[in-house]
Amino acid sequence: MAQLGFYFDATKCIGCRVCQIACKDKNRLPIGTLFRTVNSYTAGEYPNISGFNLSMSCNHCENPACVAICPTGAMYKTEEGPVLHDDEMCIGCKSCTLVCPYKQPKFVAELGIVQKCDSCYAIRKAGGVPVCVDACPMRALDFGDMDELAAKYGEGLVTEIPVLPPADMTGPHTLIKAKEAMMTPAEELKEFIY
Repeated sequence: MAQLGFYFDATKCIGCRVCQIACKDKNRLPIGTLFRTVNSYTAGEYPNISGFNLSMSCNHCENPACVAICPTGAMYKTEEGPVLHDDEMCIGCKSCTLVCPYKQPKFVAELGIVQKCDSCYAIRKAGGVPVCVDACPMRALDFGDMDELAAKYGEGLVTEIPVLPPADMTGPHTLIKAKEAMMTPAEELKEFIY
């Protein structure tokens, strides 16, 4: 069976955050809540400095910690891979927010429940693509079958970089075309705060 996930090309991302804004708008998220975030980092010291942007949302993991801990079954994994959330079943216990190594499920205080990226499930079922993918002006994002994404974008794709938790924890379904700076040890990076 196909396993769906995201592809991110750090060599194309310019850090414009249009993917982040499109996701926030589509999901009508309150101030302070984001399902997709773009973080910018620098590595090295002047005059030998480099940098990269990292656009991340839910990784729709192979073994999602959020699903394993959810006491009501509100968080669940579909057969095709994406991890979805049933708002009606959520009791707002925040267990999933505590165990996700990527800090992706978000507690929405205004609603008293957790919500998260669903890979634009309804849009995809209607034949579209996730809004973050559609909005990216540089075409740095894609979504689809993991094997097809790997074949389409070539060799050298990774599922982990030093600023992310080890991939063997949950088996993230995100393929990254990394820039050289992304392999810098996390403690040597500086994050830009906009």
